[in-house]
This record gives sequence, C-alpha cells and structure tokens, in this order.
Amino acid sequence: MPRPGLPKLIATDLDGTLVRSDNTVSAYTHQVLDRVRAAGIPVVAATGRGPRLAELTRNDIRAADFLVMAGGGRVVDQTDPAGPVVLRDERLPGTVLAELLTTLEAEVGPLTVMVEAMDGHEAPLWGDFDPSWPYPDRFEERSRTDCLATDVIKAFARTRNHDVDVLLATARKLVSPSLAALTQAGLGFIEICPPGVDKGTGLNVVAQSIGVDPADVLVFGDMPNDLPMFDWAGWGRVAVANAHDSVRASADEVTLRNDDDGVAVYLDRLLSR
Repeated sequence: MPRPGLPKLIATDLDGTLVRSDNTVSAYTHQVLDRVRAAGIPVVAATGRGPRLAELTRNDIRAADFLVMAGGGRVVDQTDPAGPVVLRDERLPGTVLAELLTTLEAEVGPLTVMVEAMDGHEAPLWGDFDPSWPYPDRFEERSRTDCLATDVIKAFARTRNHDVDVLLATARKLVSPSLAALTQAGLGFIEICPPGVDKGTGLNVVAQSIGVDPADVLVFGDMPNDLPMFDWAGWGRVAVANAHDSVRASADEVTLRNDDDGVAVYLDRLLSR
C-alpha cells in the first residue's frame, strides 16, 4: 500500500491516462494539478510522445515542471526561467535499427515500420504507410533505406499477422536489451527505443536532478510502456480503470477511467485527506 503522507514527486502518463478519449483534458484535472504544484510537489509528464509534440504536451499538462518524452529518451526541465533545459537526449543508430529489423522480419515476416527522426514542431514520422496509424496528418511515406540513414528517436513496427503483445514478446526474445528497449503503448505497434530508455530511467533523471528518492514518487499509467516507471516508483503505482491488464496487475491501486478524470479524482482525495 502507498505510504502515508504526500509523495515528493508525481508523474503521470498522458494518452489513455490523463488525456480523455476525445483528446481533451478537463478543467477539473488542470485545477487539481495546479493544487499539487501549490502543495510543493513537482509534476512530471511521462509520455511516449516524441519531442515533436512538446507543444501539445505542454498544453495537455500545463502544470508540468518536467517532461519525460519519447518513452524516456528525451527529458526536459521546464523550471528554468531562462527556458527549457534538455537533461537527456538519446538516439538509436540507424545501423542498429536495420540489424534489429532484419532479425525480427526473419522470424515474423514483413513489418510495417515508421521512424521518429525529427524533433521539430509536429514533424512527421517517416516510413511505411499503414491505415491503422491514428495520426496520418503527421506522417510522410519514405523508403526503408531513407528511414535507416539517420539516428532515430524511436521506431514503430507492426505486422498484421501478430497481436501487438505477441509481437512484443517475440521481439524481446530475439533482441538483446543492449541493442534496444522494446515496449508498446496501445497504438498497435511495438516501439523500439535506444537501449536503457524507458519511462523509469527517464524519471530517474528527473529525480536525481532535484534530489528525490524513487521511494517518494507516485506514478499513474495505463499501458505496458508505463511498467518500467511502476517498477521504479516506490510511493505508489496507480492504474486507471481502462488500463492494460499487465498494468492493472502491477498497480497498488486502480482509480477511475481516464474519461472520468481518474488521475485528478485520486489526487484530489490525496490532497484533501
């Protein structure tokens, strides 16, 4: 059970956790997060969104002192009056990604692959068009050769012949963690990140920068890419009711669904007790 009192740091996933199904964040949620900061507790957005979506992320969680983006690969301190400070920026070499994809395709067959290589405002993903991708307005069709010619922030891969959780389990058997970190965030694609990159290691960068022990951190999430920060945080791990089964099983508590402002309801009660 979570320890008594208040945590010293609070981190929340966004899509599917803080953000509702209609892609909005309620005024109530913003108000509660403002109360969290007023209580002296830093707030962290821990998201799979890449740095190209930093403006959207800041709008969705205006109270955030830190952004842990790209599943942990980009960490930004927003507390400096002079402007945001990048604390971490990890990339996966295209040559390593090429080797990894060759290994995977030999086992599971052809993959649809997209890469996130650019971090400019709303820069597109590159790669293979897939009608299931929910953000076609931020996509540019490019050849595999072009996609692998540069270092990438992360890559996305899927095959129509495998459920995403099955594909992820298969990929983890084939790909050493020393080559890449693998996860999935509910989009139907596995996500391929630089080695050692996950939300837990990203949050650890934040915690070390402000001198907070992981035992004093409360986190919220809904998808397997949130599990590393559930493993890392010690004060409390809270899943929303709509979370993936693996996340619910790893949680200390389950709050309401994202569409019912579950994170805000939990924090409101925490601050009021």
